Amino acid sequence: MRVEAAYAGEASAAQELGFEFDLIDFEALVDAGNPLAATRKVKEQAAPTTAIYRGWMLKPETYSRLHDALSKRNLHLINSPAEYKHCHHLPESYSIIKSYTPATVALKLDSDFSFDEVMRHLSAFGDKPLVLKDYVKSRKHEWHEACFIPSASDRAQVERIVNRFIELQGDDINEGLVFREFVEFQPLANHSKSKMPLTKEFRLFFLDGKLLECCEYWDEGDYDESRPPENTFADVARQIQSRFLLWTSPNGLTGSG
Repeated sequence: MRVEAAYAGEASAAQELGFEFDLIDFEALVDAGNPLAATRKVKEQAAPTTAIYRGWMLKPETYSRLHDALSKRNLHLINSPAEYKHCHHLPESYSIIKSYTPATVALKLDSDFSFDEVMRHLSAFGDKPLVLKDYVKSRKHEWHEACFIPSASDRAQVERIVNRFIELQGDDINEGLVFREFVEFQPLANHSKSKMPLTKEFRLFFLDGKLLECCEYWDEGDYDESRPPENTFADVARQIQSRFLLWTSPNGLTGSG
């Protein structure tokens, strides 16, 4: 096993700072569903030790299996499975961040799913534009194909975008669909590859309700001296049932969790 290229810089930084880390076999964990095989290279600790998983996103059930496998080696992930799901799935914490984020409707993809039900829920938006994602991720780089819905009342548009989104997400889809009111934020640039419109957004990292870092979301465009109202989001972060929280916010009072 070796460090994924996308995380090589972080692995080097961790070593330079004196942190110890072990590698997890991601394919064994996710594709084979074998958490014991995935953690076979992880050293067992003599005393209970707090650990952080840094890698590709995991579905809650997979995170739970990893959590349990590491616990057998006396390594305890910083967030419990319940805390992970609460923070990872937008509908779990929406009631807490509702006043600071665009209006949102979530629907599970189960046997009762139908476009009649979708349109009934979307009626609350009138003909406003929407952004579509699952409980975790969007297809923002397929902006016009599988993300942006110009009018919530246009059933043909809704069906086209939703069907394409489901097709592209495939087995990676997270539990259900989330429709969020599209809100105009301060424009930044167009993405150099996908051409999706970029806005001034920031990532705020919290640990135990305290802000660790605020950084620019995109590598492109001119952010000048803009910064979001950090104290406002800190108040909300303390209510989230998770020790670690990443909050994505534009340069204003309306954010997205």
